[in-house]
Amino acid sequence: MTRIERASLLSLEAYAKARTDFRARVIAHKQDRIVHLGAHVTLIFEDELTIRYQIQEMLRIERTFEEAGILEELEVYNPLIPDGNNFKATMMIEYPDVAERTRMLAKMKGIEARVWVQAEGCGRVFAIADEDLPRENAEKTAAVHFLRFQLDEETRKSLKYGVSLAIGVDHAAYTAVEDPVGAQVRASLVKDLA
Repeated sequence: MTRIERASLLSLEAYAKARTDFRARVIAHKQDRIVHLGAHVTLIFEDELTIRYQIQEMLRIERTFEEAGILEELEVYNPLIPDGNNFKATMMIEYPDVAERTRMLAKMKGIEARVWVQAEGCGRVFAIADEDLPRENAEKTAAVHFLRFQLDEETRKSLKYGVSLAIGVDHAAYTAVEDPVGAQVRASLVKDLA
């Protein structure tokens, strides 16, 4: 599994100097890793670069420079990096109006397990959600979930071969499909399968 090692992180001072350029690079990189499923669900597919940025930002925001705190951030975020056999994504459910968001999150309980990816000619692979901690309660689902799509060998081989990729969500309260995803998104995600 790809991991970000402690020695590869920038100090707070070095990161402050490099942040503007690094942030611009990550924002450009993320453009090919975002999939909008309808108007209210967005998937941001994570990789080593996006997670490295998240760690550096958390260390900066929290002004963490002690070894124990840095190692804790690495422990939290390293599992969000794909390992060559899967895609990993942050799913955001977005409703600008607070009342509507509250109502919809109650209706969308379980949606995190109904998000799927599918290589052309292969079966759907449904997400395994929130392995770190539950994000749903008796009343509603959360607005943010962390998803893992564990791909079988046939799906991985098909995607590497060049078939199209579809991504969707199939829930009683919300259904949307991106079929196929754009060529740049597909190419970026296939790099996760190296």
